[in-house]
Amino acid sequence: MRRSLVLGAAGLGAAAVAGAAMFLTGGAAPEAAQVARVTPAPGDPLTPDEVRRAGEIAGASSRAHMAAGRVELLYVERDDDKAAEPNRRAEAYLYDYAEDAVIVRTVDLGRGTVVRESKGTGVQPPPSKREEVRAAELLLAHPKLGKGVRSEFRKAAGRELRSAADLSLRGLIFRDKQGACRTHRCVRLFVRLPDGRFLDTSRIVVDLSAKTVHILEW
Repeated sequence: MRRSLVLGAAGLGAAAVAGAAMFLTGGAAPEAAQVARVTPAPGDPLTPDEVRRAGEIAGASSRAHMAAGRVELLYVERDDDKAAEPNRRAEAYLYDYAEDAVIVRTVDLGRGTVVRESKGTGVQPPPSKREEVRAAELLLAHPKLGKGVRSEFRKAAGRELRSAADLSLRGLIFRDKQGACRTHRCVRLFVRLPDGRFLDTSRIVVDLSAKTVHILEW
């Protein structure tokens, strides 16, 4: 996804990460087989290791803010800029909650450096898994709604809910035209219980920017 989308598009697609290509060589005995990694070509999908390294490089300058929960690494995808070939490049998407802005950092994987950065508002990429868990934690911390979630989980699982990690979660970005979610990063959660039922969370919106939970009025 290009920087023009960050600055002006209405939405972003989720990143797709492909696995590393491998093949086996060696003798007849399985224990003697050796795994060799194929060096990816410029146009190949990013390997899991490249995704990890790109995220670390892109987040290095924001490490303190990421540790404090102010900045979140959303996802990493390959940079399709043909002019950069034969170098392997990746684009890391981060979200700054304090400014409600998307940051895109282009990483040169060969040099191990950020070679370009852009920042824009008005765009809300899909929530990351960490954001889904954080939204669930805020939901559980709500004095009324959290109690209801724990009660329903107890009925479905026959045990107490230990943490948000026990829940099967799916989050979608929510935006409105007048309220805080016009500019804030807001998420609607779909929560599946161990018995297969879904909680009725259709009116619940979690504002990750403000760290608050709202109930929509129909």
